[in-house]
Amino acid sequence: MEDKIVMAEEFVKAELGKDSSGHDWHHIDRVRKNARLIWSKEKKGDWFIIEMAALLHDIPDDKLNESEEAGWAKLDSFLHSIKIESELVSRIKNCIETVSYKGGRVIELDSIEAEIVQDADRLDALGAIGIARTFAFGGKKGHPIYEPELNVRDQMTLEEYRQGDSSSVNHFYEKLLKLKDKMNTEHARQLAEERHRFMETFLDQFYSEWNGKA
Repeated sequence: MEDKIVMAEEFVKAELGKDSSGHDWHHIDRVRKNARLIWSKEKKGDWFIIEMAALLHDIPDDKLNESEEAGWAKLDSFLHSIKIESELVSRIKNCIETVSYKGGRVIELDSIEAEIVQDADRLDALGAIGIARTFAFGGKKGHPIYEPELNVRDQMTLEEYRQGDSSSVNHFYEKLLKLKDKMNTEHARQLAEERHRFMETFLDQFYSEWNGKA
């Protein structure tokens, strides 16, 4: 199966190599590394399914395509081209379908592979890397770093989450600081705690500097 992994790597590098929103090849590779770390601790799940899903999880993302349908068509075309048996394709796609946060939707995961890939992706939205990605994505979307008059949004539709007015700092409260309590696996929960505390420290310093007190 190693040849399938190599083909997936090359495909993702070609598709996302120039991304500047925090969803580039390096994000994908970090998610794979996170998944490997969690899998090594959990000692459950099929590593091939986990690795392929980690590598391909952003290919159908509606943020990175003309539409969600176009993204899934792109993924389907690639999986068909590398001739993976249908059962494995189904399991890989099932993992990918459940990864995205999409405004905090609640979706029941039905495999340890999906749990690990979701945790691995969410860990990359936390800590120092998560902070860097938040401001990269906010800049790409034209969001301000911080706007005190913009209230933090709570209950949102997917459209509101994707298109509504927000700031990069508000995104911490609308998504990032909620992730710690949404981890599936024990090891991911431990890693998330540390990264969560780092973000809280960053926000304390940010507000201190913003208000001329630092």
